Amino acid sequence: MHIVADLGKCEGLGMCESMANDYFEVDEDEELVTVLDANPPESDRAHVYAAVQACPVLALTLEG
Repeated sequence: MHIVADLGKCEGLGMCESMANDYFEVDEDEELVTVLDANPPESDRAHVYAAVQACPVLALTLEG
């Protein structure tokens, strides 16, 4: 599993960070998400998937 962030779409709303702050962090100055660990373990799939789905501008996707 691999997390992909489309920074062209990201508006820094922070829904992903609020749901999975161990994988996502929003830079307050740039208002863009940083993926802290792009390759989470399979055991965290449901947790990461929920955070990706929470993005209102669809800037996050999971591959694999």
